[in-house]
Amino acid sequence: MQIPTADGLADAFAARPDHGERHPGVLMYPDAFGIRPVVREMARELAGHGYYVLVPNFFYRNGPTPVVDLPEHIGEEDRPALIGRLMPLIEAHTTERVLRDADAYLGFLGDQPEVAAGPVAVTGYCIGGLLATRTAAARPGQVAALAAFHAPVAADGPDSLRRLTAEVHFGHAATDITPEALGELNRSLDAAGIDYTSEIYPDTVHGFTMSDTDAFAPAGLRRHWDRLLPLLARTLPHG
Repeated sequence: MQIPTADGLADAFAARPDHGERHPGVLMYPDAFGIRPVVREMARELAGHGYYVLVPNFFYRNGPTPVVDLPEHIGEEDRPALIGRLMPLIEAHTTERVLRDADAYLGFLGDQPEVAAGPVAVTGYCIGGLLATRTAAARPGQVAALAAFHAPVAADGPDSLRRLTAEVHFGHAATDITPEALGELNRSLDAAGIDYTSEIYPDTVHGFTMSDTDAFAPAGLRRHWDRLLPLLARTLPHG
């Protein structure tokens, strides 16, 4: 699919159920490696539970996805070179760009005839989890649920979290955050009065949901679905 934005056309992938006419919308931000077979499969899996899932290429300014050539399996030996190529794109993707694009993504999602009226959910992985958090904080009346996995969700500081009104789940990799840092993050969420769960997934490393990487942890992915699906069922009607 092609999403018109203020800066051009963003390519995207969408998945929806093969039954029924209208479904709650979910905006899913992929990790920095972008839209690829494993991400499409995760979107299809989520769509099978009754949701219209839109996955944008948030690096569209640099070309269609994938913006860098990816091996079929991303090993640890591949990661440094890939991240080295992607880091300038990540650094150039400012909060202003994120929110400008989010307007386009959410507007496009709401315009689809298969998407039900009402609030949506936003999910994300790795850097996509930070983009999801920024989107939810900036659109409190529109986003009812936020889920982010192995993501730097606190990168913008506690003030950004205080703007959240969505119900939240943060699933952290064990290598990404210490118990002390988790406690500090959760105290910020408590102070903001947010309905949330925020936990470290045992025996996981950064990227644990992605089955095409060495970081993949099957138990972590199962826990991700066990947290995500009930969250969406509670917050989005008719999923």
